Amino acid sequence: MALFEAKNVTKQYGDQLALDKVSISVPEQCIYGLLGPNGAGKTTLIRIINQITAPDSGELFLNGKKLMPEDVQNIGYLPEERGLYKKMKVGEQALYFARLKGLSKAEAMKRLRYWFKKLDIIEWWGKKIEELSKGMAQKVQFVTTVLHEPKLLIFDEPFTGFDPLNTNIIKNEILSLREKGATIIFSTHNMESVEELCDNITLIDKAKTILEGSVDEIRSRWAANEYDLVFDGDVEIEGNGQFNILNQQKENNKSFIRLKTTSSITTNDIIQPCMKQGNLISFNPAMPSMNEIFIRVIEARS
Repeated sequence: MALFEAKNVTKQYGDQLALDKVSISVPEQCIYGLLGPNGAGKTTLIRIINQITAPDSGELFLNGKKLMPEDVQNIGYLPEERGLYKKMKVGEQALYFARLKGLSKAEAMKRLRYWFKKLDIIEWWGKKIEELSKGMAQKVQFVTTVLHEPKLLIFDEPFTGFDPLNTNIIKNEILSLREKGATIIFSTHNMESVEELCDNITLIDKAKTILEGSVDEIRSRWAANEYDLVFDGDVEIEGNGQFNILNQQKENNKSFIRLKTTSSITTNDIIQPCMKQGNLISFNPAMPSMNEIFIRVIEARS
């Protein structure tokens, strides 16, 4: 069942079409990647979901019901551009945002103590935001985003400013939130994070949806007819009409080659001519990364 749906959402700013009949369906208890190059329309869609702006046409639904202004209480939003008050103390600010989301002071303090202890930031309670590093402030804003336990969480580039250790901590927290029942829309340019975290994705480019589905299904679809070969030593392969060479590189006295077949041939038809070029160590079906797929899809539209 979809927790959130956007149907044929269109938004135009003057002569600029930001979204052109974009639809997404986010399953319950899912991490859903919202992907695309800069200017694709992702931020516009996120702003519409948060009711910061309204669509020109289209419909949005939360839990099967039309999205209403009061549903902002059921959404947690971590924007790419952070929204903390620099002169305000951390604890005072976190409590303020918790109360805005409808928590009583007692419940807010209870949850804040839990999260501040969990993320090891209790000592920051009396500091001003301007005294914190970008990563430290990001942890505080993460807490204010999830504190009221919303049905839908939206993270826009949530790892900005984090070192690898803290990135891993927040990744684990996001996975834990899903396991506890949260539904998450996750917008990022980091395709490694997409592979690690996302169950499903939608890729938007130039205001249109151009790719959608489960991450595993998309990678399998794009892996069709592609193979990775590893040779001992310095080896180069040329396409022969039955396959094209996608990539060749050399490392540690080995040659790594990816090819794509252009016709219906057997693996023996690939291996036999390649073995004549050198000592073939391994031959496996290729599984392209989400980064490779992202680049290929976008470049095909350029």
